[in-house]
Amino acid sequence: MAVPLIDPDDLAFTLWRVLGADSLLAYPRFADHDREAFGQVIDTARRIAEAKFLPHAAKSDANEPRLENGKVVLIPEIGEALQAFAEAGFMAAHHDHDRGGMQLPWTIQQAAFAHFKAANTPTVGYAFLTIAAANLIHAHGTVEQQRLWMAPMLDGRFFGTMALSEPHAGSSLSDVRTSARPLGGERYAIKGSKMWTSGGEHELTRNIVHMTLARIEGAPAGVKGLSLFIVPRYRLDEAGEPAAPNDITLIGLNHKMGYRGTVNTALAFGENDDCVGWLVGEPNRGLAQMFHMMNEARVGVAMGAIMLAYQGYLVSLDYARTRPQGRHPGDKDPTTPQLALIEHADVRRMLLQQKAVAEGGLMLALDLAMRIDRQHQDPDETVRRRETLLLDFLTPIIKAWFTDRALEANSNAIQVLGGYGYTRDYPVERIYRDNRLNPIHEGANAIQAIDLLGRKAGMAEGAAFAAVIDEIRATLTAADGRAEVEAIRRETADALDRLVSVTATLLKAAPEIGPVRLLANAAAYMDLAGLTVFGWLWLRQALAALDDLPAATEGRPRDFLLGKLHTARYVAVWELPRTAQHAALLGAFDDTLATMGEAWF
Repeated sequence: MAVPLIDPDDLAFTLWRVLGADSLLAYPRFADHDREAFGQVIDTARRIAEAKFLPHAAKSDANEPRLENGKVVLIPEIGEALQAFAEAGFMAAHHDHDRGGMQLPWTIQQAAFAHFKAANTPTVGYAFLTIAAANLIHAHGTVEQQRLWMAPMLDGRFFGTMALSEPHAGSSLSDVRTSARPLGGERYAIKGSKMWTSGGEHELTRNIVHMTLARIEGAPAGVKGLSLFIVPRYRLDEAGEPAAPNDITLIGLNHKMGYRGTVNTALAFGENDDCVGWLVGEPNRGLAQMFHMMNEARVGVAMGAIMLAYQGYLVSLDYARTRPQGRHPGDKDPTTPQLALIEHADVRRMLLQQKAVAEGGLMLALDLAMRIDRQHQDPDETVRRRETLLLDFLTPIIKAWFTDRALEANSNAIQVLGGYGYTRDYPVERIYRDNRLNPIHEGANAIQAIDLLGRKAGMAEGAAFAAVIDEIRATLTAADGRAEVEAIRRETADALDRLVSVTATLLKAAPEIGPVRLLANAAAYMDLAGLTVFGWLWLRQALAALDDLPAATEGRPRDFLLGKLHTARYVAVWELPRTAQHAALLGAFDDTLATMGEAWF
């Protein structure tokens, strides 16, 4: 049978029972909605995702973007799906009514968006980038820039991109060479090249708005000299319609292992000295402004990875339930019926890992979305400040730790299907290839780990770190005396103690050992922090399941809750004990990586 995009019981449990998303209705901005309306939005997203996005996922993978007569050709289903997405209002869903939006909480928008990512992450990538680019202009652009560029993006007439990386620099934005020469007012002549620009060239929409980092002539070196520009594919006429080409040249397409439906480009700006960009905000503040889009993109990338893990889990679960294979150890009688794969213990191990990552990751993505809503809507400045701190620390964890674990989950999905999983007869091999990009883009995971240890752990005198620790300790306190969740409570508490101790040790030693040695083991610190957060997420789910269990009826309602409790037990027994190894390595200031000679490889 066809598997769902997301288990609806899990989404409802996470959204309403664990996170209490209906509490957002107390904010005046969302007062016109109710829980039923939120549910209708999510159901609409599910229906469009199933009808318009899922059916062409394999076809767009098999027919990657190509050039014909100098133009990018994509399969037509991509444009049809994105048109349905825009017509349903999802481009502008979280914006004000007077901007054509639904004035939805970001949480509900993300719960809806998760269905599109589960169905076809490459196709929805165009919308994902456009929404983020429009949000960037909304946050930092002038009223006129919002009218000319953001408004058409919100109704799907223009699409957006993020043009950061360059062929020689990659993630090293301090080495950006694209230049901007003043032409008067907000207008600048842009010259340079950009690499790995997703959605950079296509015929899906009337214009493409590149949110571009460039260096104004005479600006300081490094990231302090970067400015942010709107650089469109076509300049606009007096009526605001696309007109003259803006001297942006497609150098070539990048041919990818997966994620093929999202065209990826190398672009040249200003080869004929006729590329114009419009400055956004203040000069030399471009990177700080771009972080508005980058942080949103990092959580979005993680959500995409998690939903690919989720879809792989549901496919492999269905296969394991229906595929007869082998017999229990000790049963040597070949005439007895074969067992379903799910009867084998190691298959259950792989399914449990997938379930834990998929359902735990979805919870964290929606938890962060709720924090964004409170960050923007709560009248209490203390609450807003606290949510900002929590987001600062948790964003690199969801981006790096969960994208790595999601890829591991997809590998397990292939393993469950065995030889069939390695073929194109089933979607799990494509899902794995699509997901392999997520640990790389929007800041490779090593960069996220360095950011977490080198900046986030000590920022604001440790305030962000302390806010996360307080949240976890509050959950641990709520679990005191609950025997049914003692294993996950105890292991999460031990992991937290290790994280607190190691963080204090590392930050105290940092001036003496220096940044190279401090950050050499940042990956281990990320795993330690990620596992601790993982335990916290599953303790919260276990507590809610335990509270609901007495009233649950036999069958699916009770089995669902028992599944939550048993997955928490898996996290306690199989995952969290690894924090001891990471803590020991970090606490010893191990220098194995830092002292490995280049010539010794």
